[in-house]
This record gives sequence, C-alpha cells and structure tokens, in this order.
Amino acid sequence: MILRSVCRYLLLACLPAVALAQAPAPAPALTPVTARVADPRLFHDLGGLPVIKRVVDDFVAIMLADERIRSTFAGTNLPRLHEKLVEQFCDLSGGGCGYTGDPMKEVHQGLKLTNAHFNALVEDLQLAMDKSGISSRTQNRLLALLAPMQRDTVTR
Repeated sequence: MILRSVCRYLLLACLPAVALAQAPAPAPALTPVTARVADPRLFHDLGGLPVIKRVVDDFVAIMLADERIRSTFAGTNLPRLHEKLVEQFCDLSGGGCGYTGDPMKEVHQGLKLTNAHFNALVEDLQLAMDKSGISSRTQNRLLALLAPMQRDTVTR
C-alpha cells in the first residue's frame, strides 16, 4: 500500500509529461472536456463502454463510502454524477462519447476541496479500476488525462 501511494504521488507529479509522451492515434478527435487529443486505443484498453459504466458504478459507491470525501457529495444528483462521469471517461479515452457536463471549475466552485480530497478521489478510482481488472498501465493513461483537472477542482 505504501509503494502504491508513492507511485501515485510520483504519477501525479509526472502526469503532464506522461500525457505528452503518448503517441497520437491516427485521425484523432478533439475532446471538449480538455481540448486534448483523444486516443481510441485507450477506450479499447479500458474495455469499452460496458467496463467504463461498471467502473463508474464501483467508483461512485467507493466514493460515497469513503469517509475522507463522502461529505463533499452531500446534495449531489447522483444519477447525473454517474452519467457525467461515464461521458467524461468515455470522451477522454477516445470512445466517441461527448461530455455534456459543466466545466470542472464551475462544478467544484465553493466546495473548498483540498489536495487530500483529490488524492482520495484518485485512490477510489484506482480501486474501482482494479476491481474491473484494468491494468496499471491503462489506469495510468486515464489518470494522466484526468490529472490536469486538479487545477480546476482544488481550491485550498
């Protein structure tokens, strides 16, 4: 567990470089979530939409059970959260879905989230992906695309 935590912190520190080092896919689509180039190979490696939906099911359940962050979801429309997470993960991974949610900065405004909250969320997502048998390499590729959102969600 300590090694995994150290790896996670190193990963978060190096994520921008990891994301830039990945080779682009032929004829990629531009994603509205991050304005980055989507790589459909990641969508395939994640297991496609059925696995993404299962990961999000588990992710939401794990987040809501996590004492470190569950209070941040008080009053949240959980079906909408689930739907937007599926869209976001599908979109970022090159699955051809469109993200129709609000900008991350707007959604998280006023929540006073810390790096500890963000790190707990990352850990919970990793647990959900582990549960679906997604390889660490594939997890890291998705996390590299999600990491820049820390700037828009962490406010203190």
